[in-house]
Amino acid sequence: MIYFLSILSWILNWSYAFVFFQILCGFIPSRKGWPLRILSFFLSSMFAFTIVYSNDLPNLLGALVGFVVYIIVFHRGKWTEKLAAVLVFYPAVIAVNYLMQDIGSRLFFACTGAPPDSDLGWTQEFYFISTSFYTMSLFLRLLFWIFALFFLRKYLHQITSNLTTQMWLIVNTLMLASFVAIFTILYFLPEEMVVVYPICVASIFSSFGCIYLAAYICNSVQTTYYAQELERKQEYFKDKMREEERVRSIYHDMKNHLLVLQAQSIPTQEVRQSIQSLQEQIEAYENYYHTGNDYLDVIICDKSRLARENQIDFYAAIQFDEGNFLEPLDISTIFGNGLDNAIEASEKLPESMRLITVKASRIRDMLIIVIENNMGLEVLVSEKTSKKDTFLHGFGISNIQKVAEKYGGQCIAKPRNEKFILKVVLPIPTKK
Repeated sequence: MIYFLSILSWILNWSYAFVFFQILCGFIPSRKGWPLRILSFFLSSMFAFTIVYSNDLPNLLGALVGFVVYIIVFHRGKWTEKLAAVLVFYPAVIAVNYLMQDIGSRLFFACTGAPPDSDLGWTQEFYFISTSFYTMSLFLRLLFWIFALFFLRKYLHQITSNLTTQMWLIVNTLMLASFVAIFTILYFLPEEMVVVYPICVASIFSSFGCIYLAAYICNSVQTTYYAQELERKQEYFKDKMREEERVRSIYHDMKNHLLVLQAQSIPTQEVRQSIQSLQEQIEAYENYYHTGNDYLDVIICDKSRLARENQIDFYAAIQFDEGNFLEPLDISTIFGNGLDNAIEASEKLPESMRLITVKASRIRDMLIIVIENNMGLEVLVSEKTSKKDTFLHGFGISNIQKVAEKYGGQCIAKPRNEKFILKVVLPIPTKK
């Protein structure tokens, strides 16, 4: 029976190591390649199995140093993300393992009255009961981490896709409290002090609570961003109405101007000025784009005007009659963010190189949207913004990706042949 329990304990131990590795990789991705990933799993299990006792400074420091080195070498991400991984998982793992070991040990000796030294007076029954308590503690630990995996899964995805450096620093500062608490409480308090227990529990919930907090910050920023997009949409429609009124006014004036011109037999200076003014107004109207979607018309008109103001050549060939399945806010996310990024990049180039091309049309059962702009010598290596205010402006490409995924499509953003190309491919829903 003891042999069976030992095998069960081994299974529970490695099951826990696998679950822990999944949570850790959900928080900060491991380096690519199966050999590295397998090695990363076994090295992470060494940390996951670490048992630290009270006043056990060598194990406390050893586990910390080993985990830091492991995160740096075997996981990808910014230094703020790696620091957060240490601050989250070190206190949680140490606290859970300490509680598992210490509570199981206290219950065993309280229930059996066995002598502390297993070499003196231990019977076969003591060994069986001890192994049973140990197996049960491993089972409870596995249940805890399985629950943590299901609880944290959606929050981990939100954090890794959206959290900026400023957010990481805020969250890391908060997580530092649980890290310091678990380290000091295990090292400085006497071994028999049960007050360690509530501190361990608080550290566990604090660590995981910071993950929830980080996800909440991401959602709040995203909500603010979409609220701003909604305000932009309202402004676009207002601009649309003003533009239509301006066009009607132009036609009315054109009629009167033509009557006056027809009455003139000699082209005087006043006539030439009237003709020039009329041509300027007609030119502005001729640059108005008709895409097949009223809302997109306003967006393209606004961005083309902004491009002209910055001496950027702007070309659009858009047939968007098949794109009406997109919600207006999603259209704004794709075209608004994509063109804003293209205009911002073009402003940094010489005027002779400033060119933006936007195309959209149906190809078979797919709606293809392509936005191109010329690039300088520098190559874009990150999809994050180059603006200083990354806290609010770091969501452009990632939000376009989310919209594409929402409709079952994909977004590809990459440099090619001295151009930066943003391509969005969306399947067109079958009409019922």
